[in-house]
Amino acid sequence: MALMSEPVLAPRVLIVDDDATIREGLVEVFERAGFAASSAGDVPSMEKALAARGADLIVLDLMMPGEDGLSACKRLSGKGRTPIIMLSALGDDADRIVGLEIGADDYLAKPCNPRELVARARAVLRRQKDAEATPPGEQIRFAGFRLDIPRRELVDPDDVVIALSAGEFRLLRAFVERPQRVLSREQLLDYAFDNDSDVFDRAVDVQVSRLRKKLERPGGIEIIRTVRGEGYLFAVKPVA
Repeated sequence: MALMSEPVLAPRVLIVDDDATIREGLVEVFERAGFAASSAGDVPSMEKALAARGADLIVLDLMMPGEDGLSACKRLSGKGRTPIIMLSALGDDADRIVGLEIGADDYLAKPCNPRELVARARAVLRRQKDAEATPPGEQIRFAGFRLDIPRRELVDPDDVVIALSAGEFRLLRAFVERPQRVLSREQLLDYAFDNDSDVFDRAVDVQVSRLRKKLERPGGIEIIRTVRGEGYLFAVKPVA
């Protein structure tokens, strides 16, 4: 008797945009690409949908009435779990940097190519899956900190959990797995962002700056050092 294989669950994507035409169009695009897509027209509706059904990925519009996408992204990224792709009609580098700085995993300017958005979504989910595909119980210690890989948590020397966005987690993991060697921005793009999204050098600098602030301790050592003209160095030796 042949064994029945477990059904493969479609990744769940939640589209959050106040424009109903855009919402409906993106739901159709993602469903055709094999996703289980749903939508919400504002942040309160998004939170209700997340509480009721959850999501593997959120595609979040920046400009919305009431609470905007930036504020929502900042709160959600602080919980460090559901990846976010930010969409915005504001396409300047400065706006991209702000979006990435507050915790978005990727950023696309509107109007965007639907195929590119789906490709970005798959890339973000793949990075998330790779980050979670680690043997249970693996923890890395450095300078009094503890990075719990399976739980995606950073715990400081006072045993306080420090919230990390998905991007910050991947970047820190790239550093602790390659300590005491200079990593160029291009290498960090490759290690932490798969080099398959439109993340650019300046965005890496922003992510490193955010991570540094979370690793700062009064009178403590400089854990991530800048090597002028070359990149960054994780200066301490982690212990598994």
